[in-house]
Amino acid sequence: MPSEDSKQDKQTSAAQAKQVIDVFQEISTLLNADLDRQTLSICISLIENGVNPEALAAVIMELRKDAEATKRRLEAGGQ
Repeated sequence: MPSEDSKQDKQTSAAQAKQVIDVFQEISTLLNADLDRQTLSICISLIENGVNPEALAAVIMELRKDAEATKRRLEAGGQ
């Protein structure tokens, strides 16, 4: 059974993680990055695990371009 200190440490870590995501969410909003909390969390994890932030940003922008092009193509009735 986990000790009381262990439970408290987990609660503290969870609260700190939430605060970090809150800050990044605010930055995302200010920069009009349009990243939701889950996406921000994934990006933070990737960066913490060694992914180059500039490369990650480039991939996100490319995926958005592709998604927009696909959306336009579908709206125009194309395949």
